[in-house]
Parts: sequence; C-alpha cells; structure tokens
Amino acid sequence: MDGGTNSSAVSVAHAAPNPEAAISARGISRSFGEVRALANVDLDVARGTVLGLLGPNGAGKTTLVRILTTLLRPDSGTAQVAGLRIPGQEAKLRERIGLAGQFAAVDENLTGLENLTMVGRLYGSSRGAASARGRELLEQFGLVDAARRPVKTYSGGMRRRLDLAAALVAKPPVLFLDEPTTGLDPRSRLDLWDVIETLVSEGTTVLLTTQYLDEADRLADQIAVIDRGQVIAEGTSDELKDRVGGERLEVHLEDPAQAEAAVRALAPMCSDEPTCSDGLVRIGVAHRTGAIIEAVRRLDEADVGVDDIALRRPTLDDVFLALTGHAAEAEAQP
Repeated sequence: MDGGTNSSAVSVAHAAPNPEAAISARGISRSFGEVRALANVDLDVARGTVLGLLGPNGAGKTTLVRILTTLLRPDSGTAQVAGLRIPGQEAKLRERIGLAGQFAAVDENLTGLENLTMVGRLYGSSRGAASARGRELLEQFGLVDAARRPVKTYSGGMRRRLDLAAALVAKPPVLFLDEPTTGLDPRSRLDLWDVIETLVSEGTTVLLTTQYLDEADRLADQIAVIDRGQVIAEGTSDELKDRVGGERLEVHLEDPAQAEAAVRALAPMCSDEPTCSDGLVRIGVAHRTGAIIEAVRRLDEADVGVDDIALRRPTLDDVFLALTGHAAEAEAQP
C-alpha cells in the first residue's frame, strides 16, 4: 500500500505487480456470467503488515482471496504473492501461503492433533515432524487440553483457532484470512485478534477480509474499501476517517422543536451542512479546540436548552457510508 487515501483501483491496471510487496495485484478482473465480481483491482500489501479488505457481502472480497490463493483464475490481470506469479507459479505458491476461510475446514471426526498431523503429512513432512508441529501449534493456540478430543466436541471458537493453526502448519510467510471471526462470540473474536497480532509481530503478512469495521480498525495497518468489485478507497484507519471531515459535534437538545434554532446558532462553526433528527443536531467542526465551549455559549445566547453535547471522531462505519452511500452490512448488488 502507498499509504495515501486516494483509490488506485484502475490507475495502473496494466503495470507489473510490485516485487517489493508481499502481495501485489494489478488489474484483477473476474466475472461470473453477467455478474462482474471484480473490476481492475490493484492492491499492495507490505511485508509484515495487515491489510484489511473491508466491504459488505457480495463486494468481491472472497473472489479476490480465491484468486490470490490460486483457487480461481482471473479473467484478466496479474498478481505476485510471496515472490511468485499468478498466473504461472500456482503450484509453488500453494506451499508458501496459508488460508483460513469463513468456515472451519477441519475434519470433525479426527482429534485436533490428528487434523494438524494430517495437514503436515500433506505438505510432505514425516509423521514425527508433522506431529511435533501439530503439538507446537496446539500449544500456541491454547488447545493442548483438547488435543486428543474429536473436533466435533469443540466450540465454534476452538474450531476456528484449530482452522487457523492448520493454515500455519507449513509456516507460511503470507496468510489469507477470509472473514475469520464470522459467527464467533465476542470473547472468541478477541482471542483470535490476539493470535493474529502475535503472528504479525513475528513477521507474517496478513490479508484480512472482514465486514466488521471494529476488526479492521483494530488489526489493519492499511485498509482497502471494496464495493461492487472495485477498490474505492485506501489508507490507514485515521486517513480514511479524515476523509469524512474530521471531528463532529453532537448536540442532544432538551426540546426537539428547537432544532432549527440550534442549527442557526451553530452555523458559524460548521465545516459542512448540519443535520438534525429527533432532537440530535450533528455538525462538522473545522477546529476541535474550544468547540464544545463555543457551542454551549452560542446555544445559551440563543436560549436553546441542551441535554448533552460531545465531540465524536468519525468511525469506519461513517467512512463506509460516506464512500458507498449504504451501510457496511448491506448486501452489495451486482
């Protein structure tokens, strides 16, 4: 990622992937019949960082992950992952990446240790080496006590941790996590976030797709917002929030009927058009320092009663709504 806030989705569609990046895509497009799932997507993920690919269901996130993990061929475009080309070096690439999808891909009739040992054997390790690696991962993911229990007795959070452990058996330098916390309870989500942060601190590069804005805010060094198959914005969490207009002043009125009077009183402070609904007035403020004091003074002079007043930084929810015109949980239509 270049760290900027402007989308580069179609700007260099025919350029070569960036060899310095752990993941680099140029001009990736894919259609399913008449449905355009991806349209000239460009993406770069620096080594040892997390890119959060943020978007609603149907936006194209999983299609992009499937292409970058060699499970699906693009209609056009090229990519380079862990130094290997797509298309062209898919077989070698599969040995250098890990993938954990939205649903745990483990055999519920095997034990946790048997699952990880089987994966190690599929990668060509001896039984002893595969078993040793499995025990190491079970300890890392807090599953030692359940190592010899059938996976069908595991909770959803335990299964998801085991699935992530399976993706790490071959110690891949690049890890793809496709909505890994979908369906997990809050405690299990936090536990998985801790695991991901530890992996990145040890040098793993992660591409994380998610619908959860708080997840992207917590984990991602850079964020790419994807909607209807196109990357529409890129940057850090703070950079994207700044695009919405900075701080917003929220005023809860004692009497909703005074909304127009409140807007008139606060108008000189506004950096954009104020909004009001059910006694709540929201305005963008150009200068944070002293904003609350000034607002209280203006409202008092206008004899407008205030129940509560606060400054709020835009959230990623605000960013997504401003960029796309719909909420992040909305179903994207082709």
